[in-house]
Amino acid sequence: MVAKLTRVPLREAFPSEVKDLSKWVQANLSELNSITGLSLGNASVEQPAGDFSVDLIAEDDTGDKVIIENQIGKSDHDHLGKVLTYLTAHEAQTAVWIVERPRNEHVQAIAWLNQSSSADFYLVKIDAFKIGNSDVAPLLTLIVGPTPEAKAIAEEKEKFQARHTERLQFWKGLLEVANKKTPIHSGRTPTRDSWLSGPSGVGGISYNYAVTQHHARVEVWIWRGPGRAAENREIFNKLFAKKDEIQKAFGGDLEWQQTEGNDSCKVVAITDIGGYRDPEKWPDVYNWMVDKMVALESAFRAHIESLNL
Repeated sequence: MVAKLTRVPLREAFPSEVKDLSKWVQANLSELNSITGLSLGNASVEQPAGDFSVDLIAEDDTGDKVIIENQIGKSDHDHLGKVLTYLTAHEAQTAVWIVERPRNEHVQAIAWLNQSSSADFYLVKIDAFKIGNSDVAPLLTLIVGPTPEAKAIAEEKEKFQARHTERLQFWKGLLEVANKKTPIHSGRTPTRDSWLSGPSGVGGISYNYAVTQHHARVEVWIWRGPGRAAENREIFNKLFAKKDEIQKAFGGDLEWQQTEGNDSCKVVAITDIGGYRDPEKWPDVYNWMVDKMVALESAFRAHIESLNL
């Protein structure tokens, strides 16, 4: 004889989140471990977090805290807020939210958190069933958890944000030095981009600072707009015809770059003194960049003006 599996309202199995559901989870961490892949132990109930109390705090196999929030009914913003509050209050790196009916927006929110932070978030669905006249049997199902792909995205976002912050500080320092020596970039503000452009007085030709992690450069950049590659190359060739005169005025060799398949052309001076990831070298990098920019503008000014564009 095959018995019938019947879903039971969770309140029938656990009348109280605190007294019943939390205590069941505390006593059955092995069930939670089996679906999440965690190794939780030493769970304690109702630990304070400011004016609130987290349902459970456990430890993983490294001894780090893991907060567990339990909810009967539909997931809501209040419990999501509690998960984040408890995580930060207890300086935990892992949070588990066990809920009877996860809303789609909260599934998406937990997935986003796994992609956007260094912490790990698990959203677990809990159901209750009977087989025939058996006792109630809770069932845990993992809905969302951290994945290698999500963690890779989170790490890349952190690097991206760090890169932007570092470049912003780099340009702030550079402009402080540059504005004392030349007005070319006096109207610019620090940016998170990898370059900073200044006008030449002729449309489509600019004097640019550019920086990478460990290199910096100054350049004359020629770009008159999309679909005007032939015009850009014509301007480049006119300037290239004065190469010896320009480089003599500049005080050294320049890289004349006309890349196939790229609409723009540029003339570049580059240094390996350092870049935005070398803050201890920034003073030397700033001095090099500003001095070379002054020399570049002086060497090109008359030739650019004579183009009559």
